[in-house]
Amino acid sequence: MANYKSTPLYGGALIADLPATFADVSVIRQVPDNQEVYIDKDGFTSIIFDITERVGGPGSGPEIDGRALTTHLEDLVGDDTEGVKVWNTTPTLFSRLDEDIPAYTLIATNMPPKDPKGKSGDAATDFTAFIITLVRLEREKTDLLITINVPHIHGEYDDEDIDLELGKNGKLIGDAVDYAAKIWETFKVKDWGLFQEV
Repeated sequence: MANYKSTPLYGGALIADLPATFADVSVIRQVPDNQEVYIDKDGFTSIIFDITERVGGPGSGPEIDGRALTTHLEDLVGDDTEGVKVWNTTPTLFSRLDEDIPAYTLIATNMPPKDPKGKSGDAATDFTAFIITLVRLEREKTDLLITINVPHIHGEYDDEDIDLELGKNGKLIGDAVDYAAKIWETFKVKDWGLFQEV
């Protein structure tokens, strides 16, 4: 069970509990103003908070919000959509946000394209799992994305523990689901003015 610490985001305008082993990436490299990025000091998993302009038309519902979630996933993977598979999409409830604020979470994987020469480096990524939570803030004309990236590097995980088609997530994805659940439980907006500034 991971230890968590209350973490101020965007200068304290937002707050959420993040795993204690995760470090603020902005300490070592520049991060865009609309993002907060944390990386596991003991692994390869990262958590990214990303404030973006709201995509799609007005209103909310499974169709409108589903298209927005798809758009954000496509933005994340870029042109590399061939290896993407969405395993699950579900409405998400944040304990400390109004219930009328729609939020959705999807779990997807992305297999890197095969090298035509059959070569791979020592630290080759077998696949990356994503847990993407989209919070739709219509009044603020904002989409807040919380993305947990879980690279599965060859030799760094037990591939026998993973069979997503059978619901076997393995330790790394299981831990990431726990991180997401803790964020849903503890995330709070302390200053709504943030969404006019970014």
